[in-house]
Amino acid sequence: MDYASSDAPVGSDVPASVPGPRGTDMLLPHSARGVKVVIVGGFGVGKTTMVGAVSEIPPLTTEETMTQAGVGIDHNPGAEGKNTTTVAMDFGRISINQELVLYLFGTPGQERFWFLWNGIFEGALGAVVLVDTRRIEVCFEVITRLEDRRVPFVVAVNTFPEAPQYPVEDLRAALALGESVPLVACDARDRASCRDALLSLMDYLHTLVAAQETA
Repeated sequence: MDYASSDAPVGSDVPASVPGPRGTDMLLPHSARGVKVVIVGGFGVGKTTMVGAVSEIPPLTTEETMTQAGVGIDHNPGAEGKNTTTVAMDFGRISINQELVLYLFGTPGQERFWFLWNGIFEGALGAVVLVDTRRIEVCFEVITRLEDRRVPFVVAVNTFPEAPQYPVEDLRAALALGESVPLVACDARDRASCRDALLSLMDYLHTLVAAQETA
């Protein structure tokens, strides 16, 4: 149905031509399968940036300006210059192919908003953990929560320009990751790089399903 060219009823105050939804905002084809994926990480690691960079629709964000009310409550070591924070979630969408579409949900980084994770993670197939090598410790609790929830995940190291680089083996040891958990580099500002990180999650999930079927 083409709402953009629909005619208004006679005598209506509605203009003869009412702009309709953009093609990129239309519902998915019936043949496409939607999958929920969560982007997680500590405060300021690039979750909102990643969702915005890779989403094929204008992303929904819930960023608010940080105020003095958070002083003494929020602990943001290494990200003192950041003046906004996600207070609910980010949302975007990316089509991997004609059969598979990923719905992306970015979680709040501030610990006082982590209670929202319960709803955000419901029905999620897997997660991408974003890591900033300048503040690796902020992801420890995030990874623990994912493991407790038994949510499959991959780790994507956000390549901030000024961030130190470490050998993969050292990062894997620092994060206490099993050998099977993918660890990839990702530039959260670059769409292709974010897409590749999401594809690594899809490949990992496929490997897990294949292993279960074999067992």
